[in-house]
Amino acid sequence: MNLLSNLEEIKKDFLKKENIFFLILILFIFCLDRYSKNQILNSLVESRLYINDFLNLDLIWNTGIGFGLFSSNSTLFYNLITFLIGVVILALIYLSLKSNRTDKLIYCIIIGGALGNFFDRIKYQAVPDFIDVHYNNFHWFTFNVSDIFITLGVIAFILKGFYE
Repeated sequence: MNLLSNLEEIKKDFLKKENIFFLILILFIFCLDRYSKNQILNSLVESRLYINDFLNLDLIWNTGIGFGLFSSNSTLFYNLITFLIGVVILALIYLSLKSNRTDKLIYCIIIGGALGNFFDRIKYQAVPDFIDVHYNNFHWFTFNVSDIFITLGVIAFILKGFYE
């Protein structure tokens, strides 16, 4: 098969009625993430807002991937990571189109979150993270709504593997 026929097949799969729900799910997760980040970026005057003894809103800009892993000041490295994330998102979209409903749901949860952070990488050259969960002086990695969905999707994928 050549590339053009592969693209036509993917387009047909994408537009199937059964995939519309999953597309809406991806868009819902993406929009929820965008809304939360816009609220934080537009209303957080100080860099930190105390909520309670376990939760702060603390805006930081993450140039790495999940939880700040691979953060770097190198533009070349940043662009390479961004490109690889884009490739992974495309691969997940392809896999979701070829998957059963359960796997498709899991992939779409991950894709929705990944697209939220990918958008920020392109627009801001960094991802705004702002949810700071802590206990006394122990702080978990600061994260955002996209990270929650990516993490839930990966956990679901791993758990599903145990029950197959």
